[in-house]
Amino acid sequence: MKIMVTGGAGFIGSNVVDGYIEAGHDVCVVDDLSSGRRSNVNPLARFYEEDIRSPQIARIMEAERPDAINHHAAQISVPASVEDPLLDADINIKGLLNLLEAAVRCGVGKVIFISSGGAVYGEAEEYPTTENYMPRPLSPYAVAKYASEHYLAYYAHQHGLSYTTLRYANIYGPRQIPHGEAGVVAIFMDNLLEGKPSKLYHFPGEERGMTRDYCYVGDVVQANLLALQGGDGDFFNIGTGVETRTLDLYEVIFDTYRTLEKAVPRELAVPQREPARPGDLKKSCLVAEKAARVLGWRPRIDLKEGILRTFRWRLDLR
Repeated sequence: MKIMVTGGAGFIGSNVVDGYIEAGHDVCVVDDLSSGRRSNVNPLARFYEEDIRSPQIARIMEAERPDAINHHAAQISVPASVEDPLLDADINIKGLLNLLEAAVRCGVGKVIFISSGGAVYGEAEEYPTTENYMPRPLSPYAVAKYASEHYLAYYAHQHGLSYTTLRYANIYGPRQIPHGEAGVVAIFMDNLLEGKPSKLYHFPGEERGMTRDYCYVGDVVQANLLALQGGDGDFFNIGTGVETRTLDLYEVIFDTYRTLEKAVPRELAVPQREPARPGDLKKSCLVAEKAARVLGWRPRIDLKEGILRTFRWRLDLR
């Protein structure tokens, strides 16, 4: 299959590109390198440095004629979306529409859209949260992701463009940058390597920090492979169903670093507490049974193993 991956130079997108190529697919990558890195792009993929809002997207798609589009490109930071909602909507909504218009004209068969289960549900009353819960987004980033899901349904109805939506939990792993929903993993690792204290954002009465569902990127690659052939016209949570407090995450990362490097300053054992930021949620955790039932997907890597793999990758960069 011929696949266009937007954001394919980024953390998750580049891992997905590797998975697609390893499975024998023909892949091209579109990325403006605003947060991605050229070095992340698989050498077997054709690369186009372009903004998804650009008129050039239509020309690239006309030249490539992909069978499917995997849309990872996005403005990925919740705090940044709160600071500048117009920019967030311009990238995350206008960029998607630009792709969909070109996809219709070029006869693309399917779009795999990356949404955010870690954000669109808001402070969910059903917890852990299934796809049956009506999203109540509480940040511009989450609003844009949920609006995009509705645009996909419109293009399916109006133009017959098939789609599958993957609502990610907080994804971490090799190539992660310290931005976006799960950027805290990269931030904590970088701070330890640099001997700097970390910050733990929390709400009053929640001294161990916020609760999140951390899913390893290698497992997410498998979800994107399965979505090529299944889940048409539907949306799926992609997460572990395991609740992890921020302080618990930090302790796993700290202990992993200590086993790998041994000499760690004692003062870095506990992060500094800071008030929660605008757009932060108290808790988020996803039930992914629907993905298991329909797509045949289940997470395989637990947090300790995933952090170990990620830290080993990070140390190899030095």
